[in-house]
Amino acid sequence: MNTKLAFSLFVLGLLGVLSLLTMEFPLPAEAQEKMADFHPVVFKLLLLINPMIMLVMSVVIGSIVYKKANLSVPIIEGVLDGKRDFDLSNILKFGVIGGIIGGFLLVVITQFFIPYLPNEFLEIQEKFKPSLLGRFLYGGITEEILMRFGFMSFLVWLFVTVFKSTNPIVYWTAILIAAFFFALGHFPLVFQLVESPSMLLLSYILIGNITGGIVFGWLYWKKGLESAMIGHIFAHVVMFLMEYF
Repeated sequence: MNTKLAFSLFVLGLLGVLSLLTMEFPLPAEAQEKMADFHPVVFKLLLLINPMIMLVMSVVIGSIVYKKANLSVPIIEGVLDGKRDFDLSNILKFGVIGGIIGGFLLVVITQFFIPYLPNEFLEIQEKFKPSLLGRFLYGGITEEILMRFGFMSFLVWLFVTVFKSTNPIVYWTAILIAAFFFALGHFPLVFQLVESPSMLLLSYILIGNITGGIVFGWLYWKKGLESAMIGHIFAHVVMFLMEYF
């Protein structure tokens, strides 16, 4: 395991986890009553336990298998090894373009579904919008470490080990599975906030997150983890600008 890389990614991911402290979290009435005795700061710190555990697991697993899966973290690897053999402009270019495309697709999907989404969900979404810091650091960096570096790397390594092949179908399958599970990870919160979520609401959550996951997964496969992070950040930039204007 590349311990220097693992530590570097853990620190970056930790910044994203800590950025959650800048956000407010919607809770059902029962949960609010149970947490009433906790100081708000203590409550938020308790909410960081799960993402911290997931971060550690993803960093360890990813650091063990990513090279075996023929995946890369070119910029951080290059800096740590004192080698400047990565194509920075190419990584940035694909990340920015991929992020703009991904962000635009997510805006289109959102605009299509909005007329059919329950007002209850839209009101909660408007009231508890994630902070820009949370979007960029947790969304753009930590989620990419969790879903791409950790989970997708593991899936590719598993498929390569089982099928003895690095055919593109192996990578596409891993990209789709990682994107699908990332989308499913949003379902518990939806069921917690909306009493009886409609199929349209669940489809919106599923399609939107899978679309982003496909774009970022492709960037990780072709250009490295940093390109996926840049793409994820720029997708949030596009969505924020569209919300603002």
